[in-house]
Amino acid sequence: MPITSGGKATAIGVLAIPLWALLPTLTVLAGAIPPLELVALTFTIGALAGFVWLAANTSARRGLGALGWKPVALGVAAFFVDHFAFFLAMQNAPAVEASLVNYLWPVLIVMFSTMLPARATAGKLTVWHISGVSMAFAGAALAITGGAALSLGGNAFGYAMAVTAALTWSSYSVLTRLFRGVPSAAVSVYCLGTAVLAWGAHLALEDFVMPAPGMQLFAILALGAGPIGLAFYVWDYGCKHGDLRTLGVLAYFSPLLSTALLTATGLGPSKPALWVAALLITGGAILASRDALRTMRGVRRAPASVSAMD
Repeated sequence: MPITSGGKATAIGVLAIPLWALLPTLTVLAGAIPPLELVALTFTIGALAGFVWLAANTSARRGLGALGWKPVALGVAAFFVDHFAFFLAMQNAPAVEASLVNYLWPVLIVMFSTMLPARATAGKLTVWHISGVSMAFAGAALAITGGAALSLGGNAFGYAMAVTAALTWSSYSVLTRLFRGVPSAAVSVYCLGTAVLAWGAHLALEDFVMPAPGMQLFAILALGAGPIGLAFYVWDYGCKHGDLRTLGVLAYFSPLLSTALLTATGLGPSKPALWVAALLITGGAILASRDALRTMRGVRRAPASVSAMD
C-alpha cells in the first residue's frame, strides 16, 4: 500500500518522540543550571543548528521572507513557556513523576484537536479517545500520589509547572494547524526569538552559572541539538502536514521510553507505582489510537485522517 504525503509527514513527525524521551534524562544531567539560563543556552544551540541548515538549503528558506508576526508570536511564546515550565518542574519535583505529568500533552492534543475548524482537523473525539484520555489521567494521578492519598507536599509547584508545560505544548501543537502555510524552517526563527527572550529574562532575574566541563556541558549541548533542536523541526512539519491525532496518540509511548532511560541511568527510582503509571499512559495511547491504527493498517476504506489533511 503506497504511503501518502500525509503518511510521510506523520512518519517525520514521529521522529520527535524518541528525541523528546531523552529530554528528562538530559535535563537532570544538566544539573542546577538556572532554568532561564538553561532555556537560553539550549535554544541558542537549537537556533544556530537551524540557521546552519538554512544556509545550506535554499529551498528551505522559501517563505521565510513573508513570515507573519502571528506564527512567530505563537512559536516563541510556546517554546519559552513550555521549556521554562518544564525545567522548573524537573527542579522542583521528583524527576520521573514530573516527567510523567508533563506527558499529559499527547492526550491533550487529542482533546484539543477536536476544537479546530472542520477543514483543519481529522475528525471528532470518539468513545475510544475519551476512554484513553481517562486512563492517561489516571496514570498521571498515580505518578503523583504513588497510590496513596493525594499529598503534593513541597512538590506542588513542580507538578503545577509540569501541567503548565503539558497545556502549553499541546495547545501549540494544535494551533500550528492553523498556520499550515508557514514553512517548518520558521522554527529557526522561533528558537532565535526564544533564546533572545530567555537571555533577557536570565540577565534580569538570575545569576549566570558556568556549565562544568564533562557531563553537564555534554547534556546542555545534547539538549540543544536533539530535544530542543531537530525534534522541533520534524514535529512542526508532522503537525502541519501529517495526522495530528495519530501523532498525539503515538506520543504516549514517550513516557515508557523516558522512564526507562531515567531508571536505567540511576537518575530516577524504579518504583512499581511509577511503572504502572507509565503503563496506564501507554495503555491509554493504545486505546485512544484504536481508530488511527485501523486507518494506518488500511482497514478503513476511506481514511478521513488522510483525505482531510492532504
